[in-house]
Amino acid sequence: MILCIISSMIERNGKQYYPIIGLEVHAELATDSKMFCSCINNPDEETPNVNTCPVCMAHPGTLPVPNHAAIESVIKVGLAMNADIANFSEFDRKNYFYPDIPKGYQISQYKYPIVSGGELNGVKITRIHLEEDTANSKHDRGDFSLVDFNRAGVPLMELVTEPVIHDADTAMNFGKELQLLLRTLGVAHANMEKGEMRVELNVSVSDKPDTMGTKVEVKNLNSFSVVGKAAAYEIDRMISMYEAGRADELVQETRGWDENKQATFSQRKKENSNDYRYFPDPDLPKMYLHDMFDLEKMKSELPELPWQKRLRYADDYGIKAEDTESYVIDIKLGTFFEEVANILNNKDSIKTASNYITSDMLGLLAKDDSLSFPSPQSFAKLIQMNIDSKLNSRGTKDILAMIVKSDEDPEEIANREGLIQKNDPDALKAIAQTIIDANPNVVAEYKGGKESSLMFFVGQIMKETKGSGNPAMIQEILKELLK
Repeated sequence: MILCIISSMIERNGKQYYPIIGLEVHAELATDSKMFCSCINNPDEETPNVNTCPVCMAHPGTLPVPNHAAIESVIKVGLAMNADIANFSEFDRKNYFYPDIPKGYQISQYKYPIVSGGELNGVKITRIHLEEDTANSKHDRGDFSLVDFNRAGVPLMELVTEPVIHDADTAMNFGKELQLLLRTLGVAHANMEKGEMRVELNVSVSDKPDTMGTKVEVKNLNSFSVVGKAAAYEIDRMISMYEAGRADELVQETRGWDENKQATFSQRKKENSNDYRYFPDPDLPKMYLHDMFDLEKMKSELPELPWQKRLRYADDYGIKAEDTESYVIDIKLGTFFEEVANILNNKDSIKTASNYITSDMLGLLAKDDSLSFPSPQSFAKLIQMNIDSKLNSRGTKDILAMIVKSDEDPEEIANREGLIQKNDPDALKAIAQTIIDANPNVVAEYKGGKESSLMFFVGQIMKETKGSGNPAMIQEILKELLK
C-alpha cells in the first residue's frame, strides 16, 4: 500500500511531533445466513454452538458457497462512498492458527478486494473487503477457556482507511459516521457493545513531517470513547518515548486496551501480510461483479444517506444542527419529525415543533420506558395550538406529558383541564387588579424601582388562571395598572 501522508503537528516542550492514524473496522453483516453456509446468522443467540454445521465447522469434504447478499451489502457501502467497485474479485485463504478458527485458516480477501477508494466524513478509504468472522472465545471460567462457534463463518466486512487521521476526535467521528451509514443502508446493526462492530487503530508518531514512525495496532476497541482514549494514549506514549530519547525502543506490535488502567498494553509482535501466506481459495469461484450486479441500478436505489439528509433538513426546515443530528442518528425519531413537519408545513412552526421534540418530548421518554411517541397528528395539533396562542408554553408542556402516556386529542385535553390560554383582556385585567389590591407592599417595591416585583404579580395571575393566562398580555396589563 502506498501511504498518503498529510502532515499534522503536535508541539510539546518546544519540539514538533507528527501523529498518523489509520483505522481498520470490522462489521458483522446482518444477513439471514452465514458467509459460506446456510446456518442462521443470529448475533443474539445465547445457547453456544447451536448455529453450526459441517461447513462452518470445517469438516473434511465440505465445500463453501458464497453468500450473495453479503457481497451485495459490501457493494452498497462502496457505492455510498463513491468508491470503485472491482470487476474481478476472489476469496483468499489467510493462514493462521487460533482455537477460534476451525479451518486453521480464515477465508478473506487480499489482492482483489470488492471495494477500493472512496471517502467518508473527510477520511479517504483504502479498501473494503469481505471475510468470515471467527468463533467467540470465552475467558470467564478461571483457568480455562471455551469456544462458542455460533459466530464462526458470519459475514464480516473489513474497511481500511488511508493513514490520514491525526487526532482522536477525527477517529471517533469517523467510526460514528460509519456506524450510521451501515444502519442507514440496512446492511449491519453495528452494535459495538455486542461486538458487531470492532475498531482497530494503527498509530505512529514521527519527529519528522511526512514520515511514518513505528506503527502499533490497538485491537478490538468496543466503543467510540475507547477509540478516542486509546488513540490519545498511544500518541502521548510515543511522544514521551521520543522525549526520553527512547524512540528506537518503539516496536511494531499489537496492543490491547485496559479499561481499568485507561492504558494500552503489549500483546504480541505484529504480523506482516507475508506471515499469513495468502493464496486464492481453490474451493470458491472467481467473481466478476460487474456481470453479477447492476451497479447503476443499485446506486439509484440507495436510501437517502446521512450527509444528504443533513443538507435537506438545513434547506427545508432550517432547524438547529444538533436537532438535525438527533433525527439523522435515530431513524424512528427522524421519521416522526418529518411526519409532523409535513402536517405543519411552515418553517417557523416546524422549528417550534423541533424544539419541543428534542427537549421536552425526549426528556419525558428518557425518564419512563412505558411512554411512547404520540401520533404525529396529535403532536402537530398541539404545536399548532401553541402557535395560535391557544396554549402557552406551560400548557403545551403539560398536555405533551399527557399524550405520551395516552394519545388523546390535545384540544379535548385542553378544554377538559381548563388549559386554553385566556386572551380576554378584561377578564385578565380584573384578576390583576384584585391581586394588586391584595399586595400593596409589592406595589410599593415595584414603584420604588424593583422591576423583578412585576414577575411576582405575573406568577400570581398565572396561578389564579391555572397557567392558562397569556403571559405577554398579563405583563402589558400589569404595567398599565401599575403606572
